[in-house]
Amino acid sequence: MVTSADELTQAVEQAKTSSLFINDSLDNLTKDVFDSAQRQATTIRLIQVLGVAAIFTYFLIFVFFFVRRLRETDAEALAARQETQEIMETVNTGLFLLDKDLNIGQQHSRALNNIIGSDSLAGENFTNVLRGRISDKDLKTTQQFIEQLYNPRVKEKLVDSLNPLNKVMLHNLSEDKSLDNRFLDFKFSRVYDNKDIARILVNVNDVSDAVYLEQRLEKERSQNDMQIEMLTTILNVNPKIINEFIGNTQAHIEKMNNILKNPGSSQYELEGKLKAIYREMHSLKGEASALKLHSFTKIASDAEDKLHALQNQGQLSGNDFLPLAVHLDDLLSLSNTIATLGERINRSAPTAAKSSTVQAPVATQSPVADHAASNADFDGGLDIDLDNEADDDLLSFYNEFTKEIASRQGKRVQLKSTTLTQTSIPAHLAKPIKEISIQLLRNAVVHGIESPSVRHATGKTDIGTIDLEVQDNGSNFMLVVQDDGQGINYDNIRNKLIQEGRFGTEEANQLSKGDLLKQLFSSGFSTKEHADEDGGRGVGLDIIKAKVKEYDGKLNVNSELGQMTRFVITLPKA
Repeated sequence: MVTSADELTQAVEQAKTSSLFINDSLDNLTKDVFDSAQRQATTIRLIQVLGVAAIFTYFLIFVFFFVRRLRETDAEALAARQETQEIMETVNTGLFLLDKDLNIGQQHSRALNNIIGSDSLAGENFTNVLRGRISDKDLKTTQQFIEQLYNPRVKEKLVDSLNPLNKVMLHNLSEDKSLDNRFLDFKFSRVYDNKDIARILVNVNDVSDAVYLEQRLEKERSQNDMQIEMLTTILNVNPKIINEFIGNTQAHIEKMNNILKNPGSSQYELEGKLKAIYREMHSLKGEASALKLHSFTKIASDAEDKLHALQNQGQLSGNDFLPLAVHLDDLLSLSNTIATLGERINRSAPTAAKSSTVQAPVATQSPVADHAASNADFDGGLDIDLDNEADDDLLSFYNEFTKEIASRQGKRVQLKSTTLTQTSIPAHLAKPIKEISIQLLRNAVVHGIESPSVRHATGKTDIGTIDLEVQDNGSNFMLVVQDDGQGINYDNIRNKLIQEGRFGTEEANQLSKGDLLKQLFSSGFSTKEHADEDGGRGVGLDIIKAKVKEYDGKLNVNSELGQMTRFVITLPKA
């Protein structure tokens, strides 16, 4: 006990006493708070354990179902992969994907190996696979084509119409020469990833059988058309003209064969060989064109293209002429076909002798009549030419020929002749006269007669006139062909000679009209800008010159610019 006399002391003592109570209260509070926190912590731990357990349980359930679904997906993917594999192994077409670099995807159909003819295609570059098996031009076009397929601004249908690998021939590069080249048909389709072009799906088929069948059908169709064409010609043309054509064709072919057999060593001999073949082929083509035998004309024109290329080649060799043998075989085959058709028609046509199966009753002749006939004088009188229609047919033949050429050239022509049907052509001159006439008539239509618009502008009638006359003065036979066309333009001849490099400008300007005409008749020279079926190769006048020279004849040309051109051919009869 402490005295409480001093108030301050009493306050201190009270504070100490209160502090002890407070400390005790704080201790109790702290203990209560700690106990409460411990209880809450225990509850939280319990909740966490329960949460973790729940999460783990959910995770286990999730993993269970995920694994189950994954197994189902794997099974479906495996089944789909198996089905895809079966499809890729079974399908008869070649299927593969192309990326932007033209690399083939890792997956492709098994048939692709057989179609393309390669065992390893996966990952290969498409251009490397095709290089050497298609032309370089087609290969370059294919690269550009696929680049356009990857261009989203280009419509797929539009590009598909430009597909360069549509029924393309794939050349055989294997050592097995028994394998034929194949025709493949490539189809390209875009593969999209959302809206982006991800890949190009390529579908390729071997269409060789279809193409060969189509070619065979086309060949048979062409043969049928050719036979119909020939049959029409045989039925509409005088048999004498047909027989002359067959004989002339065989003669031309035999002559060209003999020329080809001559090897020729020097360049001069080879050039002469080329000119001789060119003349024979052009003559044959002229007669075929006159008869509207377009099959003959087409083969002869193709041969002339090769001859023209050889003419511009410069250096010649004997092997350059070998391809012409194929054309000669084709022409001979066509000639034999015409002859066979003609024989069949003649055999099937009823004749007077065959149709007179019933003999007429023999009339009883009186002795007087019989005596008169036996004593009749058969001297004198005039023999009747039983073939007097031949010249009419020849004129008709020339007339149709000129109109056919004029139609192709966009011109109108009228052929006139007052002596052809009245003058007998010597037998040994019939062939050269006909060949020369064909060349002169073609020359008159192509080079002489102007187009209707030009004629109209110069005050002429729209229809050009060609006169063909023949004369027999006893010792010589003359052929005259004159047209009322534009005449010979000597300045054009001179300019063309300069243009082709045959003469220099100064040298060409010094050439006389006779010199220019001589050049006009030289082989390979023509004033026509572009060659076609009817002219422009510089062979027609060369044929005339050769024929006139062969028969020791004379050739005269007279022309007035803008008015006319006249050719006079004189051949001795003896």
